[in-house]
Amino acid sequence: MVQIGPVAEELAARFALAGHRLYLVGGSVRDALLGRESGDLDFTTDARPDAVLALLAGWADAVWDTGIAFGTVGARKRGDTVEITTFRADAYDRVTRNPVVAFGDTIEDDLVRRDFTVNAMAVELTGAERRFVDPHGGLAALAAGVLDTPATPEESFADDPLRMLRAARFVSQLGLAPAPRVLTAMTAMAAELRRITRERVQVELSKLICGTHPRRAVELMVDTGLAEQVLPEVPAMRLAVDEHMQHKDVYTHSLVVMEQAIEREEPGSPDLVLRLAALLHDIGKPDTRRKEPDGRVSFHHHEVVGAKMVRRRLRELRYPKAVIDDVAQLVFLHLRFHGYGTGEWTDSAVRRYVADAGPLLDRLHKLVRSDCTTRNRRRAATLQRSYDSLENRIAELRKQEELDAIRPDLDGNAIMELLGVPPGPLVGKAYKHLLAVRMERGPLTREEAEAELRTWASENGVG
Repeated sequence: MVQIGPVAEELAARFALAGHRLYLVGGSVRDALLGRESGDLDFTTDARPDAVLALLAGWADAVWDTGIAFGTVGARKRGDTVEITTFRADAYDRVTRNPVVAFGDTIEDDLVRRDFTVNAMAVELTGAERRFVDPHGGLAALAAGVLDTPATPEESFADDPLRMLRAARFVSQLGLAPAPRVLTAMTAMAAELRRITRERVQVELSKLICGTHPRRAVELMVDTGLAEQVLPEVPAMRLAVDEHMQHKDVYTHSLVVMEQAIEREEPGSPDLVLRLAALLHDIGKPDTRRKEPDGRVSFHHHEVVGAKMVRRRLRELRYPKAVIDDVAQLVFLHLRFHGYGTGEWTDSAVRRYVADAGPLLDRLHKLVRSDCTTRNRRRAATLQRSYDSLENRIAELRKQEELDAIRPDLDGNAIMELLGVPPGPLVGKAYKHLLAVRMERGPLTREEAEAELRTWASENGVG
């Protein structure tokens, strides 16, 4: 039922020879049953950490003990990474999520402390025959697509509130549905997530967003109140009906945009930046919502407000600066295309669109196209044709110019030489002027660029 690789077989033989038991456990068993790639191999054993280190010596290519205080020893063998943890029977202080580590004596003690029944299965590798250990019905739950806890959900989530966010992650990654009692506990205990560090929350959120079913997971977070603790701007969008009155709310629209953006990804390559930008592109709408004299609802400059909100929220969640910058820039630019109309933009406006998007241009294409969720087929077709036109113009300009690396026709050295000035702010001002001219008029000859620089210098009292 569960395929065991040669590294696991070798490891089991070493433990059996030393009189210890070794079990493949947790996510490794679950993923093997689902036919999913598991990555690292997780084991549990009755051997104490010092004995585990001794058994790995001379066999593993590398060994590390950074988790030894929690009973975990890591190793690598022929490219496979393994983690071996002594049976645990932990207690939790229920103030942080840190356990008071206590080693257990049986596999049953170890499994009951785990987060969900689908992760509380094990396969003994050291007996005369392999033995499947499933005291909490994890296999049946997996077959039924149900996410439940070995102990009561209240106990499990009180021990470690991050498990509630992990529940949403497993909904996204595995398509499981939480059991009713799990939903009840998540709703009642959502505020306990405040005990968890923002870094740990961010890791789970990123895995959730990059899963196979992120919409289901986001809806679960919103419905249970977890989103109020993680991304409160998302449930806030339920209060803002969009300007076309064609969606229940901006929240539903944003979920559809995220799904449509996912459809435009490269298969098997989830794009965290694109997905976050799609989910959050309209979070500025609630704060910019206005009712106009004609009865329509407007959200003027919501892309500017939204970009600032994105920066604030992603910083709070400790995302890397590169991710924050990229998501915020996509949110800031997502409305720019709507000024294109039926092709009225000048070549200089197209150049600015490309220059402002920079390396995000491909993602911006995907986001803008995904942002079309109207049910009016004629309007949807018109928008798509208009964006086709813009992409075609970008392609044509690329043939004529170095559109992806637009620079002034004179560099800093040429500016200093022509004006007879040393390095300093004046050179930067001249450079910015020539860049603006390049955007407006396209490539200039050397003579034209020098004439433009002399005119600028004369008008600004330089030289």
